[in-house]
Amino acid sequence: MDTTRQNKVGRLIQKELSEIFMAETRRMQGVLLTVTACRISPDMSICRVYLSIFPSERAEEIIGNITANQKQVRFELGNRMRHQLRIIPELKFFIDDSLDYAQHIDELLSK
Repeated sequence: MDTTRQNKVGRLIQKELSEIFMAETRRMQGVLLTVTACRISPDMSICRVYLSIFPSERAEEIIGNITANQKQVRFELGNRMRHQLRIIPELKFFIDDSLDYAQHIDELLSK
């Protein structure tokens, strides 16, 4: 169960990361990236970021690319949030495949 502060910080990080990724994905045609959730640890040191990527065939490639540039993303986040947070949490990126799962369930039900 998350505290109110964890929820507020998570939403703030989600908003800022969305803006960072929006600027970066404009360069890549045909890719849609959405930050669906940010879960922050109770000590505010680790943030688990869930990304929804379309097309899902390129999800592993894009997550690998983001993970390789994780320090740069955290630095950019720190520049944007330096007045709101004292310590910028370590970012861990994961694929949010809930849309693919829902589509699979729809396919099964339509048969």
